[in-house]
Amino acid sequence: MMMSKKKETMGRQRIPMVRIKKETHRQVTFSKRRAGLFKKASELCTLCGAEVGIIVYSPAKKPFSFGHPSVESVLDRYLSRNNLSTAQEQKPQGNTAASSVLNMELTQIVSQLEEEKKKGQAMAEMRKANAVRWSMTNWWEMPVEEMNMVQLREMKSALVELMKIVVSETNTSRPLGFRM
Repeated sequence: MMMSKKKETMGRQRIPMVRIKKETHRQVTFSKRRAGLFKKASELCTLCGAEVGIIVYSPAKKPFSFGHPSVESVLDRYLSRNNLSTAQEQKPQGNTAASSVLNMELTQIVSQLEEEKKKGQAMAEMRKANAVRWSMTNWWEMPVEEMNMVQLREMKSALVELMKIVVSETNTSRPLGFRM
């Protein structure tokens, strides 16, 4: 009979659309969502040849922008009420193919960057886990003053065992170091 595995994570959850109360959580959410928004805009440009301009202010009032071909050209076109002649004069001919290629490369690089960040986070978590494990397995390297009661008891037990081995070895005719 197979036992079912319990789900380890909550997975992706829908969050309520209300202002996030904690400032640090709000800033982290803003950064992640801004990156996702800019990525989607880049994909829209690449896939559909759309001209996109986005200007976003962070909760800390810092401006961020994304534009294809540039924020300025999209904004100028919008302000001139979609006058195509103005936009075409500013944009050199043949630039759309190069821009599409660059946008595709940007999208790939951003995806690779996200993967590398995830790998880096996973490695950092592994280092933390190993550090905890290492500090627990090498407790004897810690100064006695910094040990807790459990570690002191383990040290006492280990020293008693070591003393028994040393006494046993000295009572035998075999040279030290050659235990059977």
